[in-house]
Amino acid sequence: MHIVWLDAFHGGSHAAVAQGFAKHSHHRVSIVALPIDGGWRWRMRGAAITFARMLRERPELCTADLIVATDMLDLATFLGLMRDLLAHTPVAVYMHENQLTYPLPPGRKLDLTFPWINYTSALAADAIFFNSEFHRGAFLQALPGLPGRFHDYREHAELATITHKTEVLYPGLELGPFDLESDAPVRQSTGIPTILWNSRWEYDKAPEAFFAALQQLEQRQIEFRVIVAGEHIDPQEPHFVAAREWLAPRCLWWGYAPDAAAYRALLQQADIVISTAVQEFFGIAILEAMAAGCVPVLPRRLSYPEIIPTELHALCLYDDQASLVERLIATIHDLDRIRQHDIPAIASRFRWEQQAARYDAAFERVIGNYRHD
Repeated sequence: MHIVWLDAFHGGSHAAVAQGFAKHSHHRVSIVALPIDGGWRWRMRGAAITFARMLRERPELCTADLIVATDMLDLATFLGLMRDLLAHTPVAVYMHENQLTYPLPPGRKLDLTFPWINYTSALAADAIFFNSEFHRGAFLQALPGLPGRFHDYREHAELATITHKTEVLYPGLELGPFDLESDAPVRQSTGIPTILWNSRWEYDKAPEAFFAALQQLEQRQIEFRVIVAGEHIDPQEPHFVAAREWLAPRCLWWGYAPDAAAYRALLQQADIVISTAVQEFFGIAILEAMAAGCVPVLPRRLSYPEIIPTELHALCLYDDQASLVERLIATIHDLDRIRQHDIPAIASRFRWEQQAARYDAAFERVIGNYRHD
């Protein structure tokens, strides 16, 4: 098959999934992408027009067996512009995130333009794939409230149509040189534990909760080192600068890794990876750290209970800020025993070597169902 993947916001996890699938699929995959520099709001508004032009300039793309678009594309508008060329082509949407349930920063009101684009894209698609069961459930639960804001013609019957088109396809991971064989030697503690933060420094990842937990460790005179390797949206943000100052004596690294090799090296230096996120639809960064041998300490919410095996929930998940501190202390004291559970093997389940076949099969079903209908 020939699959055209339309990625309107080609960066971070969006780009990783597109490129990973294209690399590992048994089918021919053409990625048509727009850079993230224009901002996600402009991509959701304008990418449909740009992609319509780009595909008309490359007629071979209009004969593809399947179009896959990400959630940053206004799919209904795009298909309207391309109705003469794509009227008989099945189309799927891959939902990395959605703008209906994504938490807003303090002081910002919800702009219904963007959830509405997600809604009409879901209506227009032949299939909708979410990156986790948590994401699918959150979107479908919140969706009735979107047309429900209006006084008539809410078209609630269409919501059931959307539900029947949904499926979960976990992102694949490109884990590089990490040794994920089940018989690999278990990593042992070598002294003072190193705690990793590899999430974005932004409101939806709640970095202030992470640093508050580290302050509790310091107050209890528990030794630790820290690696802060996530993307910094604003390196001059006051809380960010203050945290860097007080953590300087304990810090092994601070800043965005310059390349993939340097990032992997940082992960392999760490013992524990922490998330304090208030929004996470999957958790690629956490699984990358686990692939390198880091023990996760994660909130019992969002997608995390889904990616961590049930038998490890008591060892890896916490409920609130107080239990984060207690879970972290317990992990530090019992690190070697927890590592006997083969943490890297959990991440191994999501490698592209396994996931690509699931993507291929799912997309083949979309094409088969479309032709049958």
